[in-house]
Amino acid sequence: MTVVAAFPAPSALLTPDGDARPVEKAAVDGIVDGFEPETFLWINFHRPDGGVRVWYAWTDGGTVLGDRIDGLALATGLDFADWLHIGDRYCEHSTRGRIAIQAYALRPILADVQNGVRGPEDRRDGLRRVIACAAAKTGQTPRPGVPRWLGVGPTLLNRKH
Repeated sequence: MTVVAAFPAPSALLTPDGDARPVEKAAVDGIVDGFEPETFLWINFHRPDGGVRVWYAWTDGGTVLGDRIDGLALATGLDFADWLHIGDRYCEHSTRGRIAIQAYALRPILADVQNGVRGPEDRRDGLRRVIACAAAKTGQTPRPGVPRWLGVGPTLLNRKH
């Protein structure tokens, strides 16, 4: 089991300080144990204030396979619409109270990426419309096209944009 987070690991001593991350990490560790090897987990902790903290985690073999998939996806020009489409095909959704879990089986995602599976054009058009609307509301100019492949491996997902 591998858990990768975008912030430092908590100390071994748990003291009440209002920081939920040590408890969340313990929950993530337990969640990861319930999934097959080579799985990427996107775990959302819904907070009482309406916010969400996202954790990424991988089961055994998932970090290497996820990075391999991302490298191939980027090299072949897959984009965010493709990431959504392919991910939707192999995502298992579940919840544990206020914790929402999306588990992505990485082997079938690799097969789709290798076989050149692409998202449908209507989804790509919809993403462009959402981006244009958001840009108009914020006074920005949207970049042409659709954003890049988001990632299923730790190197790309934890990269600072």
